[in-house]
Amino acid sequence: MEVKVRLFHRCELVLFFSFLLLLHFRTVRGVWPLPQSFTSSPERVSLQPGAFYFTYGLQSEVTAGCSVLDEAFIRYFPLIFPDYFQKQSLSPRSAQDSSFTLEVSVDQDDCEGYPAQDSSERYNLTIAAGHGILSAESVWGALRGLESFSQLVYQDDSGTYYVNKTDIEDFPQFPFRGILLDTSRHYLPLQAILKTLDGMAYSKFNVFHWHIVDDPSFPYQSRTFPNLSSKGAYHPSTHIYTQTDVRKVIAHARLRGIRVLPEFDSPGHTRSWGKGQPDLLTPCYRGTSPSGKFGPVNPSLASTYQFMSMLFKEVSLVFPDSYVHLGGDEVDFTCWRSNPDVVAFMNKMGFGSDFTKLEAFYMESIVNISTALNRTAIVWQDVFDYHEKIPKDTVLHIWKGVPAAYHTELARITKAGMRVILAAPWYINHINYGQDWRIYYSVQPLNFTGSEEQKKLVIGGEVCMWGEYVDATNLSPRMWPRASAAAERLWSDEKQTTRVDKAFPRLEEFRCRLLRRGIQAEPLFVGHCRHEYQGM
Repeated sequence: MEVKVRLFHRCELVLFFSFLLLLHFRTVRGVWPLPQSFTSSPERVSLQPGAFYFTYGLQSEVTAGCSVLDEAFIRYFPLIFPDYFQKQSLSPRSAQDSSFTLEVSVDQDDCEGYPAQDSSERYNLTIAAGHGILSAESVWGALRGLESFSQLVYQDDSGTYYVNKTDIEDFPQFPFRGILLDTSRHYLPLQAILKTLDGMAYSKFNVFHWHIVDDPSFPYQSRTFPNLSSKGAYHPSTHIYTQTDVRKVIAHARLRGIRVLPEFDSPGHTRSWGKGQPDLLTPCYRGTSPSGKFGPVNPSLASTYQFMSMLFKEVSLVFPDSYVHLGGDEVDFTCWRSNPDVVAFMNKMGFGSDFTKLEAFYMESIVNISTALNRTAIVWQDVFDYHEKIPKDTVLHIWKGVPAAYHTELARITKAGMRVILAAPWYINHINYGQDWRIYYSVQPLNFTGSEEQKKLVIGGEVCMWGEYVDATNLSPRMWPRASAAAERLWSDEKQTTRVDKAFPRLEEFRCRLLRRGIQAEPLFVGHCRHEYQGM
C-alpha cells in the first residue's frame, strides 16, 4: 500500500513518536526541502555501488558531453554511496550490465550556459526496480532531481544501500532563493565560500548574494582600479579575492545551479573605497573647515559617476548574471549636510534641504548606469522609501520590518508594482538559545494583505549572514541547518509545510546528512547522528 507524504504529515502524532516512527519504518525517506508531490512505496530496491550507473535518456536533448551533468554525476556518486571508496567508472553501459541505472533526460541543451532568473528547476523522478528516470526541462532542474535522489538512498544496519520505489513531481515555489555572505567585515577564505555553495546546493538554494565589499574592507581586486583592494583590503595579498578567485566561485556555483549576485553597495557603506580612490568620498566639515573625516560617496562630482561607470562596466564583464545589487541603504546625511560644495549642489539642483532627494538623484544615476550595461538592478528598500524614480524592473530588497512588520512592507511595495525579495525575517547572523530555526520555518512570505497580482511580485527570499561576528570559524555551524529551514519555506508548498513538529525529524535527518557530507551543521537538539563526524 502506497503512502502519500502529504497525508502522512496530517497524522496527529506528537513530535517524539513521529520521529521514532520515521526511524523504525525506513520506507518513506525524508527529502529536504519537501517536494511538491512525493509518493513512496514500502517496496525497496537494493543498490550496489559497483553496478550503479548514470546514463542520458534517448529522448534527451543532451546525450553526452554536458559539463554540468557530467560533473554532477561524478560529484553525486560518493554522496549517494559515502562508504564506497573504490574508484568507479561512471561511463554509460547497457541496462543489462548494471543493477541500477539512473536515466537523466533534459528538454533544453543549456549545458554551457549559466542559471538565470527564468531558468526552470522543475523535475520529475520515478524510481522502480532496476532503474530510475529523472526528467527535467533544464540541466538546472536535473541538478535538483539528483539532489533529491541522493537523499532517498539509505543504508540498513549491515551497510547495504537501498532506495524505495518513489514518484516525485517537483518545482520551487519561488524562483529566487538566496543566501548572502558578507566578506568585508570579516574576510572569508575561498574554501569557506565554496563549502557554503555546496551546502546551498544540498538545500536547493539558487542565488549566492556576494556582499563583497563594505565599510571595513574592500577585498575585491579590481583590474580597473587595483588600489581599491591594495589600499582598502585588510591585507593587499592575503585578504583579497583575485580575478582567479572570483572565477572559481562563479564556476563552482554554476556547476551547482547557483547564480552569483555581486553587491557593490553605495553611496553609504563605502569608507574602504575612499582609501584607494581619491575624491570619491565626501569630506566632512566642522564649521568652515574640513574635519579630516569622510562620509558617503560624493554625489556632487561628475568624476564620481565616471568612476562608477568604469567600475560597473568591469563588474558586468566579470560576473555573468544579469542582476547586480547596487545597495542604497543606511545613508547618513550628516557629512553631506556639513559640506559646502554638496549644499551648493543641492541648491543648484533645486533640492532645498531635503537630502533624500540628493540620495534619490545619486541612486537614479547608478541604476541608469547598470541599465545601460544591460543589468537589472536590485536595491535595498531604502531606495523605494526615498521615492527615487527607478525603472519598474528594478527589484526591491526588503530588510526592514523585523520581526513581524515585513508583511506591511510587502504590501506597501508590491502595491506600487515593484518586484520584491524578502530578507527581513531571515537574518540568521542573529542567534537565540534553543530551536530558533522554527522561527525561520514559520515565515509566510505571501501572507500579507494584497491582490494575487501583488503576490506574484514576490519573487523569493534570502537568508542573510552579516559578518560583524561571523568568520570562517563559525560560519558553517551558524548557517546550517538553520538556513535550511528557510530553504524549505522558499521551495516547498506552503500548505504542506505548516507544522514545525512534522518538519523536525526530516530536518534532523538532513542535518546528519550535511554532517556526513562535510558541512559542520550544528545540532537541532539532544541526540546523535548514526554516522557522526564521518567525512569531516
